[in-house]
Formats: sequence, structure tokens, C-alpha cells
Amino acid sequence: MDWDQYDAVLFDLDGVVTPTAEVHMHAWAAMFSAFLAAQSARDGVDYPAYTDQDYFDHVDGKPRYDGVRSFLESRGISLPEGTPDDPPDAETVCGLGNRKNDAFNDVLAAEGVAAYPGSVRLIEQLHAQGKPMAVVSSSRNAPAVLEAAGLSHYFATVMHGGLAAELGLPGKPAPDTFAHAAETLGATNARSVVLEDAINGVAAGRAGDFGLVIGVDRGAGAKALTDAGADVVVADLAELVAGDAA
Repeated sequence: MDWDQYDAVLFDLDGVVTPTAEVHMHAWAAMFSAFLAAQSARDGVDYPAYTDQDYFDHVDGKPRYDGVRSFLESRGISLPEGTPDDPPDAETVCGLGNRKNDAFNDVLAAEGVAAYPGSVRLIEQLHAQGKPMAVVSSSRNAPAVLEAAGLSHYFATVMHGGLAAELGLPGKPAPDTFAHAAETLGATNARSVVLEDAINGVAAGRAGDFGLVIGVDRGAGAKALTDAGADVVVADLAELVAGDAA
């Protein structure tokens, strides 16, 4: 891997730098499973159970409320949109998103988070080389997760879901958040690397014509990541560290 070809490196967070994708998965599963059980009782309809595949198909890599909306559509369920200020017990799209967020924050506060060792090695190597880096995450929790993992100081900018909403930028699979981060680092898309584990994130990298799109297979599948537009797929970022590759 010749990093000298590129001026900036753009990391997704959950599933790429930290294993918080698993926490997100569990939080979504708990929230949606309980919601479907209650909604089935209310509607008298036996809705199909939530599965891990629903996470990859409808939620992974998307802004929180987009994920809720996509999953509900898959089950033919319509709820009011609500507002981001809705309480977590509100039966709205935003209420369900906030309910899931509470579950995620409870786990993060109780257990903390440790970054993937291979990811830390790559970040340290790039930092030593003076390579500008950014985190580009759909999650509004990205700054808190980075802080909990002790990695905040490595990243010149953190493009998270809340900031994207403030700037009016569409989330992944649109390339806008990655493009804004690259511009903030003084780089062009063509001279930036995107590292993503989500199909939507890889698709965003490809849609933005970034110089290199690296898929990180944490469960989505190498073929699915390649089909979405990854130039190369690795199982761990240690494979990209000088001297670490097997």
C-alpha cells in the first residue's frame, strides 16, 4: 500500500476503527424486536421478526432515522415522522431512532470501547507519516465513541450525523459527507482514500469517485463490498500496515 499517492484518509468509525458496529447491531435488534412484538399486537398482523440481515439491508451505514424509515418500509409499517426532539417512547420514526440511541449509549457508558488493534496500528502509522485523517460516520455518537477509545487527537475533523444534518448534507450512500471531509482536509476526492465496512459507505465512496475505496469485511461479505464499488477488500486494517500484512 503506497500511501504517498494520497493526500487524505477518510475512515468510517463503527466497524472500521472501533467494534461499536456490534453494539449498534444489538441495540437495533433489541429496539426493533420489542417494537415489532408490540406493533403485531396492535395491528393484529404477524410481522416477520427482525434479523441480522435486516441490519445490513436497511440500517448499516445510514443516518439513524433513515435506517428506521427503511426498516419500517420493509415491513409495510407507517409511522409519523416526528421530530428529533421526540422522547424515546414516542411511536414515531424519530422516537424509535432515539429509543435505539438510548440503548447504544447505555452500553457505551457501561462497557466503554476499545478500538481494533489493527486499526490503531494503521492510524498511528499514518499519523507518523503526517497524513491528514478524518472520521466520516453516519452516527451522531461518533465524537463520544472516539473520545471513549482515546483516538480523538488523531483526526483533524470528525464528520458525524449531527454535523451533516446541520450542514444540510445527505447521508451515505450519497458521497457528500466524505467529499466535505476531504475538502476540509485540503484534499480532492481523487486524492483521498475511503475505508468502509458498510455497503452504503462503500457505495458513497464509489459515487464520489474517490481515489481508492477500501472495503473492510466485518460481516457484510467481500463480494457484496466489491459489488458496491470497493477497489480492494480486507478483513482487518492490519493488512494495510507496513510490515504487518501476512
